[in-house]
Amino acid sequence: MHQEIRLHGHLNDTVEYFVSAAARDAYRSYFYEVAGDSLRIFSPGNEFVLGPKGIGHRGNGGSFCEYMFGVDQPLADLAKAEVRNRLVLYGGVYQENFSLYFSDHTDGSLAYDQVFFDGNAICNYFFFLSGSVAGALHEQQEELLRLLGRLLKRSAAVGALDDSALIDELFALLGHRSALYLVRLVHKKHRVYHDAFQQLYFAEKSVSDENFACLQQLAEDLGIDKYQQERIRIDVMYKHPDNRRIVDEYKSILIDCYRKGRISQLENARLTRLKTLSVRNKIPAALFYTLDKMLKHDKLIDLEEQDYISETRQVLEGIFLQERQIDASIDREDMIRLLAAKQRASENRDHTFEQILLETGKACDEKIYAGGDMALLENFSYILTYFDRFDNTSSVINQLAFMEHVHFSEKMLRSLLGNKRAFDELDQGLFNRMFFTGILENKYLGAFGRKKILCLQQGLGEIEESLLTLQGLLARLEALGEQDRLYGVLRDHVKERIRHFYSRYNTRAEQEALLAEVAEELHNKGLLKGEIPAALFRDVVVNIKKEAIYIHNLLPRVIAEKDVALREDFLDNSGLDRFYVEEIEREYFELNGLNLEDLYLIRKGLNG
Repeated sequence: MHQEIRLHGHLNDTVEYFVSAAARDAYRSYFYEVAGDSLRIFSPGNEFVLGPKGIGHRGNGGSFCEYMFGVDQPLADLAKAEVRNRLVLYGGVYQENFSLYFSDHTDGSLAYDQVFFDGNAICNYFFFLSGSVAGALHEQQEELLRLLGRLLKRSAAVGALDDSALIDELFALLGHRSALYLVRLVHKKHRVYHDAFQQLYFAEKSVSDENFACLQQLAEDLGIDKYQQERIRIDVMYKHPDNRRIVDEYKSILIDCYRKGRISQLENARLTRLKTLSVRNKIPAALFYTLDKMLKHDKLIDLEEQDYISETRQVLEGIFLQERQIDASIDREDMIRLLAAKQRASENRDHTFEQILLETGKACDEKIYAGGDMALLENFSYILTYFDRFDNTSSVINQLAFMEHVHFSEKMLRSLLGNKRAFDELDQGLFNRMFFTGILENKYLGAFGRKKILCLQQGLGEIEESLLTLQGLLARLEALGEQDRLYGVLRDHVKERIRHFYSRYNTRAEQEALLAEVAEELHNKGLLKGEIPAALFRDVVVNIKKEAIYIHNLLPRVIAEKDVALREDFLDNSGLDRFYVEEIEREYFELNGLNLEDLYLIRKGLNG
């Protein structure tokens, strides 16, 4: 049985500390002293100093923290779903063969800014102990790794900031003569920003422009740099249960592919679907890019599917690197070919394309530095300008198509219009072919997403013909966005009322009573101004009926008979959004204790 003594204090307006000393006779221990403006924690042969600007340490031990998603992780940790935490032991160095070597040089110091930059932005732990390890420092560290390494990398108590639970876990592995010293450092300003963003994001799974502006002002007032803001936001969004399920499935597929050394067409289809889902769920592309970068390399892509990569190399390497004796300018046909290659690389998440581009840029810089023709730089800048237009346009249109509550501005529409003119100058109709044709064929494009995309496509054309203003198109899109929002609110509230109060809602009188009660409820909650459009309410009721038919009649048949055609026929003809149907399918499987892998096998008729 061990005892704990805990010290708590504030080093300054940024860093808060919690120091725990745990041992069988902890109350008899003298383990800390105040030295000027520093707090010193010590045991025989060990010390840890909390100074005004940073920490200092000597002896055994190390640091650990919960991994923040989106930061680089060792592949060995990334590939193990149970590994949650980053662990660093003093004096440890990885050698060329990836084996860990410990030296006796374990003392060091670290500024607080660096602590929260290298580790977790919110909370980091440091520790050392006495009684369980002996010998030279490198021997102590090796023994610590053997004793505690597995637990420290997997313990959920680290992310939960539960010091007592963590100490209980550790003491179960230590001898009865052991004394454990644990220091938890919390960045108070980062925590305030984290909690504010989490409260907003978890409430609606989105943050409005108005609230985001308030967050930016909060970050500015607290002096939090943009990098740490982005780390915190990405980590919070990853930890939303819906997002985490998508990202973890994506990671799991990629890890399996990495181990096999290739990505099959079926696995690529699964990854593509998850990427589409990520747009719908507003998951930052940076989450997936980090995973792609670590786990997907050139060997994973079938060579026969890399014709667009060969095309890219041919244009870039040929014109920039091999044809200096002739006209090196990029013509219209070359640019169209490069854009087509970029589009395919984007669809396949193939970062080889970007790597070739980086290598080309580097080669151009080297040649110009060595006295080469400045036309090389002009040509390369010309390409990058079109690629930037492509990225910006693709991002905006995908948000409009798959995200809810997207706020468009006149500036964004003006930028889209400028990009459209630039692409159509290359080839008339190129803009529509690149950005509208494919997305309108996407089976995951919902009813309101389709309406917004068609509205944008038609509106841009009318503006070019001087039949519509930017403000007019903006008003149309905002009206569709409000319809989309109200439809979702209505669907949730009508379903709730039907579930609890209405067994029947087929007659006109029953539906009118239902409409009146829902309208009153939404007005009371401040979710509705004015009247509920009758047509929108009818759509909601009809779709709820379709959903009930699918769940109670069709889905059990689909599962029992693995009838992919029946499911696809319903999805194609019902008008219900695939995202929504897949979510209610998942809920049905979880409610009935069914294997979710069977659900994917049914869905592969679409993705295979």
